[in-house]
Amino acid sequence: MIEDRAETERLDVGLLRSVLNPNPASGAAVREEGVGNEALIPAAVLFPIVLHASGPSVLLTQRTEHLKNHAGQISFPGGRAEAEDLSPAHTALREAQEEIGLASKSAEILGYLPEYRTSTGFCVTPVVALLTPPLDLRADPTEVAEIFEVPFAHLMNSANHQRDSLTRNGVVRRFFAIPYENRYIWGATAGIIVTLARALMAAEASRVADRCPVAD
Repeated sequence: MIEDRAETERLDVGLLRSVLNPNPASGAAVREEGVGNEALIPAAVLFPIVLHASGPSVLLTQRTEHLKNHAGQISFPGGRAEAEDLSPAHTALREAQEEIGLASKSAEILGYLPEYRTSTGFCVTPVVALLTPPLDLRADPTEVAEIFEVPFAHLMNSANHQRDSLTRNGVVRRFFAIPYENRYIWGATAGIIVTLARALMAAEASRVADRCPVAD
């Protein structure tokens, strides 16, 4: 739980809902560098915004070091779609229950961000949801090393969005990164966060422009 932080604010749920798609796979997909329209593995993640009295935060996980994909990285709860999943929301909620013990009834789904196509072979649907404390969470030790939260304001502040790169097998990969305290959020997780932040900034700018029309 996040207490006594400087970055406290109320979440504008109406503005947030306005920038989300009511249905998955709506709008233009976001692609990591070098990714086109090739077939990718369907997946979904839960973008959980926790409504603390002191201000909203985003719940994230630190993956265990032994996993085959994205070992040790910071990520949203989620994973690849299974044949029995009815929708991306079903996938995200099922994975969240398996990974962190989140009951599906605890999540109020607001909508979806555009599909996020990764260079690691996944087509990820981000499912944005509100969580209201108290939450009874339990990390699955085979997948999740830690559950933690980051202030929503920190993640949405473009001043905290960095561009970084790494070279693997002679190929340079560029990606977004968002440092927070001793943590380094990067790759698809940071990219999805930046997607929401940019949508909210654009919506807020449009709202301000509507309130303050330019005089002739």
